[in-house]
Amino acid sequence: MRWVKRIGAVIGALALVAIVAGLIYREEIERLYRVNTLFDEDRIVSNFSNMETMFLSAPIPRSGPVWEFGEAPAPLPETFVGVDGEQSLEAYLEASATTSLIVVRNGQIEFEDYYLGTEPEDLRISWSVAKSFLSALIGVAVGEGAISSLDDPLTKYAPSLAGSGYDGATIRNVANMASGVAFNEDYLDYNSDINKMGRELALGGSLDEFSASITAMAGAPGEAWRYVSIDTHVLGMVLRGATGASVADYMAEKLWSKIGVEADAYYLTDAEGAAFVLGGLNIRSRDYARFGRLILNDGVWEGERILPEGWVEESTAISAPPPAAAGYPFRYGYQWWTPPDADEEVFAIGVYGQWIWIDRKANVVIVRTSANRNFRANSSQSRLDSIAMYRAIARP
Repeated sequence: MRWVKRIGAVIGALALVAIVAGLIYREEIERLYRVNTLFDEDRIVSNFSNMETMFLSAPIPRSGPVWEFGEAPAPLPETFVGVDGEQSLEAYLEASATTSLIVVRNGQIEFEDYYLGTEPEDLRISWSVAKSFLSALIGVAVGEGAISSLDDPLTKYAPSLAGSGYDGATIRNVANMASGVAFNEDYLDYNSDINKMGRELALGGSLDEFSASITAMAGAPGEAWRYVSIDTHVLGMVLRGATGASVADYMAEKLWSKIGVEADAYYLTDAEGAAFVLGGLNIRSRDYARFGRLILNDGVWEGERILPEGWVEESTAISAPPPAAAGYPFRYGYQWWTPPDADEEVFAIGVYGQWIWIDRKANVVIVRTSANRNFRANSSQSRLDSIAMYRAIARP
């Protein structure tokens, strides 16, 4: 009977260890559960407006007077011509699980609406639209001399990357997403690099250490464009190293206090407080539009230059090398996208359907947020359909 008692004691000890571990790591376990259910059909819309309840975060406080949009209501076109022909704009918004849509022309709101139970006050997750905000902050750091040149090696400002796949790449390489590192960006593959990174974020790991651990290479730095989200985190490491400030604090001082936003924003962060700069901004839809207006106006806000002269033109121009995948229809700058047949048009885009569309010729900014779980189905066609819709709105 002794062996029965011993087994019972072992089981009891293991149960106690499990209970203690559960108590110690309760927060991390809860975050991991939330990550694993983040995109569930019955949760995704609410989750995308309440990310601070699921992840660690850092505030980006607003300050100063709110800049108010004028209003000049105008109807949306009923239809637009997409890849497969004419389709209903209203039906497209519904099918793509759009949660907000704002059209601003000449600084005046032509159209604004919210869907699927969301509200104007919601702070909406940016996903990769955040990359374009970071591009603006890099421009500020260059203009101030904190970053002496985009052709500096990354390791000058982020020495922990020495010996990693990023050793030998320049700031320009990562701004262009041409670092050469190999990174699986498949959101639907549980074991992809992007999902491993998400679990690292949820379980209290360090994204700096995760970046420094990457050694696999897909090509030489500057050789070809490959969409690698972790490149943007590395760009954030450079900004922190160059300025000595957190990205959230730098953004609050250099951008968020300058463009008349109406609400505090926040970044999701890892356990060390490093901002999730590649996709973790949470902002009201109208404030996305204010940022778009800053870019539309060449980095000048109400007569005050916020971004260095020439930075908007340089950062939104096609500067990345051609895509590694032949036939890919979109081109890239410094964390900004250019559509096919661009006519003074650029855009920021995030997974699940987040957009800032900027049409300089029409003086239009369009903001759209979504919770589209089918974003991967015919993804290039879906993106081209969205662009066709924006063009129909901007240039009726």
